[in-house]
Amino acid sequence: MTDTAVPEAVAAVPTTRVGKLREAVLARFGERVREIPAVEGEVAFAVTPAEWTAVCAEMRDAPELLFEQLIDVSGIDYLQYGIAEWKTDAATRSGFSRGGNRFVGLGLHADGEVPANHPRFAVVIHLLSVTHNHRVRLSCTCEGHEPPMADSLVDVWAAANWYEREAFDLYGILFNGHPDLRRILTDYGFIGHPFRKDFPLSGHVEVRYDPDKQRVVYEPVSIEPRVVVPKTIRDDNRYAPGLTRRG
Repeated sequence: MTDTAVPEAVAAVPTTRVGKLREAVLARFGERVREIPAVEGEVAFAVTPAEWTAVCAEMRDAPELLFEQLIDVSGIDYLQYGIAEWKTDAATRSGFSRGGNRFVGLGLHADGEVPANHPRFAVVIHLLSVTHNHRVRLSCTCEGHEPPMADSLVDVWAAANWYEREAFDLYGILFNGHPDLRRILTDYGFIGHPFRKDFPLSGHVEVRYDPDKQRVVYEPVSIEPRVVVPKTIRDDNRYAPGLTRRG
């Protein structure tokens, strides 16, 4: 992960509950974590793969943190992250981009392209401290491009077991040390990982019941792979100048 300065709006968090949490995390871990942008009222940090399990264990056990509960584990695919597939000047004053420009704080190029040395996949976890009523988000990039790999957190939070199986199933992320890494949502014979950005919307195979064989059969999908781009219509008569009350 590349070093990226935290925007001033993020760095200037007031001394509130969220601000105190941010200060407590930075005071304990220092350069072992890197703050990344988050929405107002939340804090998020990036952790290197080498420090992933150690930082998570301290997050759980440190008296000033005590994040006893793992809320969620998710995978991320940064393939072409931030590149807009469509844009319309009628949406807003500057136009609307489905891709967005959120990649700057993650160490990605501002032109929307993922740098060649930046891992394509990452793991994100959400933690809850029941004792202190705090929440935090941690992110860790995966080592390797294919297959992407990350250390399992099952020994830190037992709840990570099924969540990591889900991330493996949907993104193809392998978790080192997981006790039973199998698909959990898709079928046993499923091909590929459906949450990857290059996975076709129609899938690779289709399923039907064969009356002759009297069983379900898998066949190559007959639909041409395509990308569905959503359409947004902003011309709403409710906001027409003649209908807007003034004064």
